Amino acid sequence: MEAAQAVLENLKVSPGPHISRHYCTRRVMLDVIIALVPAMIAAWFYFQMQALIVLASCVISCCITEWLCTKVLKRPCTLGDLSAVVTGLLLGFSVPPHLPWWACIIGSVFAIGIGKMVFGGLGSNIFNPAMVGRCFLTACFGMLMATWTTPSTIDKKMPMMSPDGIIARTQATPLAWAKKAIRSAAENDPAKIIELDESNLGSLKDLFIGSRGGCLGETSALALLIGAAWLFYRKTINWHIPMAVLVSSFLFSLVFWLINRNVYASPIVHLLSGGMMLGAFFIATDPVTAPLTGKGMLIFGAGVGFFTMLIRIIGQYPEGIMYAVLLMNSITPLIDRAIKLIPAGGKPNA
Repeated sequence: MEAAQAVLENLKVSPGPHISRHYCTRRVMLDVIIALVPAMIAAWFYFQMQALIVLASCVISCCITEWLCTKVLKRPCTLGDLSAVVTGLLLGFSVPPHLPWWACIIGSVFAIGIGKMVFGGLGSNIFNPAMVGRCFLTACFGMLMATWTTPSTIDKKMPMMSPDGIIARTQATPLAWAKKAIRSAAENDPAKIIELDESNLGSLKDLFIGSRGGCLGETSALALLIGAAWLFYRKTINWHIPMAVLVSSFLFSLVFWLINRNVYASPIVHLLSGGMMLGAFFIATDPVTAPLTGKGMLIFGAGVGFFTMLIRIIGQYPEGIMYAVLLMNSITPLIDRAIKLIPAGGKPNA
């Protein structure tokens, strides 16, 4: 009896993230920040100073908001775990390059204040804070969140500034063209049919290296894959969620592409476009809002991929990774309840 009591006294119950290795939360977040460095470089290369303004606005606003929340709640300062920095980077990477600094601040305050601190801080939030902030920005500033700046590698005027904002032309993203093709086919008017090809989608090389319009962190699949390789090397993430997201997205889009290749974009285009890579490797893998078991992660990732493609192909929005992640975040407790971890000491006897 005394031995059992001693064991119970040493057991601690705490919110996620639950890490089985000798890592602290700060070390995990630092790995994510390092993994995002290639994407930061790509964002600066394609969108110049505006990319740095957006990222800095989001990161600084997230850190200040978390510090103020801890002061108001009279809790110890949690900026040292770097989770606010990661939230700011992910939010900055998921918004258009031209987004004004004041909108970045609004989204950051909502991401940390409502998406994280209202639930009790890191480990207690049920939704990914960065996606909560992006969802709020999309609801409040729909036009700003759907206008895409042409990369400076295409439009040399992109880095120039004026009192009214950036002097640059806009460019529809590959996913926007894919959605236009689907809608034009639904109208059944031969004069309005849009056929997808490299003239509107761009070449696979452009999609891979990032020479297309889009959010800061979704244009260059190459930069995100380099960062993902670092996370795998450090064992900060495992393969379950990313693989499930990419495979389910590929299979879903493959069915429609085989039905009509002129209307529906190819699976490769879908994988290299939008927030697929950012979502699969950096957002859906959030240890706090994802399931705990390997099987649960596979179900979670498959759901993210399925709902993303459902929105992209059948829904009204050209992109769906944000809503897919938030939707699967909401059912993570149900997944964990259905697929439980084996308790310490093994399964109890029937």
